Amino acid sequence: MRVFVTGASGFIGSAVVPELLGAGHQVIGLARSEDSARALAAAGAEVQRGSLEDLDSLRAGAARSDGVIHLAFIHDFSQYEAAARADTRAIETLGAALEGSNRPLVNASGLLGLAPGRSVLETDAAPAGWPRGRSEEVMLALAARGVRTSIVRLPPSVHGEGDHGFVPYLITIAREKGVAAYIGDGVSRWPAVHRLDAARLFRLALERAPAGTRLHAVADEGVPTRDIASVIGRRLGVPVVAKSPGEAGDHFGFMARLFALDTPSSSALTRDQLGWSPVEPGLLADIDSEHYFAAVTRSEGA
Repeated sequence: MRVFVTGASGFIGSAVVPELLGAGHQVIGLARSEDSARALAAAGAEVQRGSLEDLDSLRAGAARSDGVIHLAFIHDFSQYEAAARADTRAIETLGAALEGSNRPLVNASGLLGLAPGRSVLETDAAPAGWPRGRSEEVMLALAARGVRTSIVRLPPSVHGEGDHGFVPYLITIAREKGVAAYIGDGVSRWPAVHRLDAARLFRLALERAPAGTRLHAVADEGVPTRDIASVIGRRLGVPVVAKSPGEAGDHFGFMARLFALDTPSSSALTRDQLGWSPVEPGLLADIDSEHYFAAVTRSEGA
């Protein structure tokens, strides 16, 4: 299959591309910069120059493909709703190019904050007002227009070597403030998945997920935030402490609201439907690896 991949040079995309190539697919990767284009070419992918806002480039890439995996997203938490709107426009453009063909369109969505306090299931629809809910609505509508759409919901921690997301941020805060902290009693749960396991799920969704499918890329269904802080504290040799909700904003900054959310998530239906079985290290084992702490040290010394 000839697959157009947006976000192909990102943290997840750089795992999806070799996963697809290793399974015998051809890859057209969207590249915004020269560095991204060189990385994609070196990996064995064809390069399509453009960006998430370049709708003509998205349209062209989708039109000459047998299927699309859409991973690109503008990760600007200060303008998250604007980023979600840009994502929706991109999905609409990609879907229009595939309409009536029954070709697959796989879209990356999220789980954080979807249904706080209970385990999120694949059958759960996005709630009204959830920023990425509109993109999921568009994906489901495209299924009725002859596009084999599937939604892969990602947990807040997609971890592995090269991670620049929430876990490195927590490590940096712990190093700077001399304590590894959690909020309240630390029982809020975060689902997680290793990037290589997530890449396999994206390939499986492309190959055989039915139209209108929601999938959960969840290996750890819910890791208590206190356990995350405990591993970080032990590795850095700093105390592990609780912060009250009132203290959390000063300590964690923008991360306070996210780290306090309790969002356990199930992937039982995904595993049964596609035969997906995560095999990579879980979140706590991966955090307890040198690559997380070496990466933080290098970035601080840069």
